[in-house]
Amino acid sequence: MIKNGSSKTVASIKPVKKILISQPKPEGEKSPYFDLAKKYGIKLDFHPFIIVEGITAKEFRKQKIDFANYSAVIFTSRNTIDHFFRICDEMKVSVSQDTKYFCITEAVALYLQKFILYRKRKVFYGADGTNKSLFDVINKHKDNEKFLYPCSESFDSDITNWLIQNNCGYATPVLYRIISNDLKEVIAREYDIICLFTPGGVKSLIENFPKFKQNGTRIGAFGVNTFKAVEDAGLVLDIKAPQPQAPSMISALELYLTSLKKK
Repeated sequence: MIKNGSSKTVASIKPVKKILISQPKPEGEKSPYFDLAKKYGIKLDFHPFIIVEGITAKEFRKQKIDFANYSAVIFTSRNTIDHFFRICDEMKVSVSQDTKYFCITEAVALYLQKFILYRKRKVFYGADGTNKSLFDVINKHKDNEKFLYPCSESFDSDITNWLIQNNCGYATPVLYRIISNDLKEVIAREYDIICLFTPGGVKSLIENFPKFKQNGTRIGAFGVNTFKAVEDAGLVLDIKAPQPQAPSMISALELYLTSLKKK
């Protein structure tokens, strides 16, 4: 059996005993992560690789972007949703009930329920978490909408390039910065798997451990932009999510751990 994302066979891979999740530890005692650890007898450590720092309303005003001039919003992460509605609140901006929302995944779309009355006729999402599937959805509405693409200082140029190529009106309000966290308490080589969720997380790994070599450590990544960042960093990507059979990182890990048991 071939290991996901690698040319090595599962039989040549050492067992998984310890996994590093580059996100905050879930609150409370109930989490699918804890269920996974118990089921497979593994140890999970949680340590966020990045710090998301929201820009202030004063900084935002300098961008001179009026949300009222746009009829649709593109969201690629929960962080972006949080900071979009934070800025709206701080600026006392009322978002129209007719605004359409285009999200990279269903999970991101469902997160909107925290801020709006969720109606499927105004919330859309890509089929498989790729930019292409997001573009397929936007393409059906592009002629009648002007788009806001809220982002960090290092935004996804593939999305803006598509909007330009398709003659869409758009703006890219920068709402937050992504800063590498201090990982001095983390010893990367101790982990059998390290799970990364954003390109910023990959950047943080390399900045904190410039001499990092995998040496058998497997890398899991969520989202096509993170896949690319892992590969651009010269690392081997072993576990990918979302995939048709693994829509979340947890399900991708379970699929991988199950494959190891079958060797």
